[in-house]
Amino acid sequence: MKFFFHVGRYFNMLHRVFGRPERLRIYIRQLFHEIDGLGVNSVGIVVIISLFIGGIMTIQFAYSMSNPIYPTTLVGLGTRDTLILEFSSTMLALIMAGKIGSNITSEIGSMKVTEQIDSLEVMGVNSASYLILPKIIAVVFIFPFLFILSVFCGLLGGLFTGPLVGVISVTNYLEGIQYLFEPYYVTFSLIKSLFFGFLVASVPAYFGYYVQGGALEVGKASTKAVVNTNILILLFDLILTRLLLT
Repeated sequence: MKFFFHVGRYFNMLHRVFGRPERLRIYIRQLFHEIDGLGVNSVGIVVIISLFIGGIMTIQFAYSMSNPIYPTTLVGLGTRDTLILEFSSTMLALIMAGKIGSNITSEIGSMKVTEQIDSLEVMGVNSASYLILPKIIAVVFIFPFLFILSVFCGLLGGLFTGPLVGVISVTNYLEGIQYLFEPYYVTFSLIKSLFFGFLVASVPAYFGYYVQGGALEVGKASTKAVVNTNILILLFDLILTRLLLT
């Protein structure tokens, strides 16, 4: 019963978020602020993680395919497809759920426990729309760009690491990342990124918007938000993979 209660209240919140928007001028200013705070500030961690993961994947694929019957171009192909299909979309979304999601829950939760949200309601402002809608739009907008950046940096990490440790030559690696390229894989992962962006923004916002108590409860709500967002990301990853790839 508690599950259905939270599902119902979540969709009721979304109805308020998209139902009665405030003035467009207010949203545009808030939107650019959220893009900077939630998206641009995440670029650094995306670049660092993707560079290392790309290098690690390249070394692992090289050693797992050390059998002479396997062409070395499969190393680049395996790194490319793993980055595009899973890491740069799903794994990155799980990481961003921890960074962006906890930030959203803490910000909205702190406003809730200090009664700032109640003050907005008293002034006649649709607090759900004013606080949450710019965050959802910003995260959904920025996620595909973070995905593309992650794939690029991951392939770059493999390009540097592979030849550096001597597991593959630059020529073979570049040939591998071009071999049997399927453009639909990028489209598939971009679609996943849009769904994951919506989850990463809306689920933590829900936990922050309905938190009750003080600072301790805000911390607990942030933990719940990250855990539940990660579960939903994996669930939707399974559903979207089943619908779009098979």
